[in-house]
Amino acid sequence: MKSSQKIKLIFMMMLLFATSKISAQNYIQAVGLRGGIYSGVNYKNFFTNDVAFEGIITKPWKAWEFTALIEKHSPLGRSINFFLFYGVGAHIGNYDARYTRHSTGKYMVIGADAIVGIEYEFSQLPLALSVDWKPYSNLVGSAGFFVDGGAISFRYTFDR
Repeated sequence: MKSSQKIKLIFMMMLLFATSKISAQNYIQAVGLRGGIYSGVNYKNFFTNDVAFEGIITKPWKAWEFTALIEKHSPLGRSINFFLFYGVGAHIGNYDARYTRHSTGKYMVIGADAIVGIEYEFSQLPLALSVDWKPYSNLVGSAGFFVDGGAISFRYTFDR
């Protein structure tokens, strides 16, 4: 392919993406349970048709942790029920050292998070099921990069 043809193709793709409207989930809010190493509850609220805030409260290892994420949602293929989502955010938590690799006391963690997953929205029920992987990095506290943040979430959806 010639250089001028590549430029035209890129320009046409950019124009297509800039003018196309991508439709995402059919709900505005959802609340549910998150199961995995970091089990807890979660809440999702769509700001726009394809961008959502997700808040997660977990209780790992006799601790608590709050995570806030901004996620982008896109239909997965031609399906009207499957969606790919990805995003970034931050977390803060309080841990009891007796249940972690630290020896004594309590300590706080603050860090950065990423998330990628697939969500299935049931057509006839106000339910959504998602599977995700949420790696994170603690910047304060027990510093390091961790990859054990995956989970399955079941959510009750509102505002359909």
